[in-house]
Amino acid sequence: MLENKILEYLNEAILLFDRDLVLTYINPAGEMLFADSAKHLAGQHAKALFKTCNSSLLDNLLQCRDMHEALINRELPLNTGGQNNIVNFSSTPVIEDNQLVAILVELQQFDRHLRITREEQLLAQQNTSRMLARGLAHEIKNPLGGLRGAAQLLELELNDSELKEYTQIIIAESDRLQDLMDKMLGPNRPAQKSLINIHEPLERIKQLIMAECSDKIQLKADYDPSIPDFMADTNQLIQAFLNIARNAVQALQEGGEILLRTRIQRHVTIGRNRYKLCVKVDIIDNGPGIGPELLNQIFYPMITGRADGTGLGLSIAQSLINQHNGLIECESRPGCTEFSIFLPLITDDE
Repeated sequence: MLENKILEYLNEAILLFDRDLVLTYINPAGEMLFADSAKHLAGQHAKALFKTCNSSLLDNLLQCRDMHEALINRELPLNTGGQNNIVNFSSTPVIEDNQLVAILVELQQFDRHLRITREEQLLAQQNTSRMLARGLAHEIKNPLGGLRGAAQLLELELNDSELKEYTQIIIAESDRLQDLMDKMLGPNRPAQKSLINIHEPLERIKQLIMAECSDKIQLKADYDPSIPDFMADTNQLIQAFLNIARNAVQALQEGGEILLRTRIQRHVTIGRNRYKLCVKVDIIDNGPGIGPELLNQIFYPMITGRADGTGLGLSIAQSLINQHNGLIECESRPGCTEFSIFLPLITDDE
């Protein structure tokens, strides 16, 4: 019956405890939150279930049982499967014949909602900055073409080789600016998707980075071999991963370690779309980190912390991943910068 399966489709974790606070039911969202199966979790006492957390969750559960009153508490810490989460807690006593028979608990991941909001803002900012950059690039390219053409005509009229050197400088700089404008315009073709394995582009960039970086930098891989093939543009993924990995190399001037890691993520929300499965690619370095003043702007064009940087690498990478309905996020602190690339695991062109 559909009525019996409604809880299975909810995004929030639903737990049912008996009057002795023994877990009798947990839905799939709860299994994901606790990183364990319902078969293994059922029968556990609330004390065992919340043993790695502070006493807030258990205290609320005890109060609901003893007072026979619904309780709501917000932003409580919950450690599950080695991960620290922040949850909104809601408990409702189930009363029959004036007797408490069960307690229904809802755990809503507070940090997940913050992440969704942050992603929506990031996507909106990315679209706005892309439109502004493309408009600016178009406005610059038109007079730039005329400037280059005039320099070429002038060079034909000059007999003095020393004067021709100046026109050659104008032409060379015009070409350099033209290339910069093309990069600002971003990817100029749609993704050419085919069935690929995510580790193919990662192994390619691993080879490229190892050839480019010094012996002071160690490159390690931690792959999940169970990730299935999916539809993607290999060349675009190589470019996106390479832009991020090269940033990591440049951050490790004194040496360090770069880790490439892949995992499967379930029920991931990107913007306003929810996907059952996503590939998560992490590119992690143990460099000095990105300053907080730059962290919220690094995906904007022309934003860079290096004097010799163009600030286009991460913006282009984000655009390429956006073409796959994915998203790049970044968390950074001194000693650990982690770029996480989320790619919906879609095996066809739907």
